[in-house]
Amino acid sequence: MNLVSFTANGEAYWGVAVGGGVLALSPMFPQHATLRSVIAADAIPEVLAAAEGQAPSHGPGEFVLAIPVPDPEKIICVGVNFPDRNAEYRDGQEAPPFMSLFPRFARSFVAADQPLIRPPESAQLDYEGEIAVVIGRGGRRIGEAEALSHIAGLTLCNEGTVRDWVRHAKFNVTQGKNWDRSGALGPWLVPFTDPAQILDVKIETRVNGELRQSDRTGRMLFPVARQIAYISTFTTLVPGDIIVTGTPTGAGARFDPPLWLKPGDVVEVTGEGIGTLTNGVADE
Repeated sequence: MNLVSFTANGEAYWGVAVGGGVLALSPMFPQHATLRSVIAADAIPEVLAAAEGQAPSHGPGEFVLAIPVPDPEKIICVGVNFPDRNAEYRDGQEAPPFMSLFPRFARSFVAADQPLIRPPESAQLDYEGEIAVVIGRGGRRIGEAEALSHIAGLTLCNEGTVRDWVRHAKFNVTQGKNWDRSGALGPWLVPFTDPAQILDVKIETRVNGELRQSDRTGRMLFPVARQIAYISTFTTLVPGDIIVTGTPTGAGARFDPPLWLKPGDVVEVTGEGIGTLTNGVADE
């Protein structure tokens, strides 16, 4: 079973996806206001056990998904993490010795089945399909050998980017990466129980059914375990933190001419063993 956050009748819930609907578990566990609290208490096995054999509490059309962890302390994204992405920059440099990182804010993401929003300030809204890991057990200076044991679950990310705002400054990309509702997370959180869930899995992105991105996590320049170890060197990771692990080649900016997202487009990000995150596109 996969964990979800959602709203229904103006109330926020968390629970599990069941048979095309959702089962609200938060009323059974009032000590946990959100899935972040469940994760911090290492209570995922307990809440999944409580869901066994239960019918949905809300059927299709009776709920709206939210991003899986609605209140993370931090979201950290890894840039240029596939060999072909490094080559796309055409700067003649070999793969860098250290990973590129930037923050995103929770407000910059919508949930599954909600539209990415193109702002009036730019037509250059782009897509980036990625796998995101959610930290379960926090720590500082986590060793690479034990890093995967700190993961609570996996979800998917469309790391939507307003490209011309990425270039507003010389050394950062924060502006172009944090427009309200420009990216997406979801649709759910897949509990992490086996390193094989992340070591070499396929990630693909389609726009209006056309395959644009396809690669495997086994080709990452900086594998997920190294990401966790490196990031935790300078900042303490806490339960519910999200690491967005990097996108393959094939984003719209790399086509000639560029293929920017426009209202009416549908973007699907699929992760092997995780599911599919689907979002439309609309103007603000």
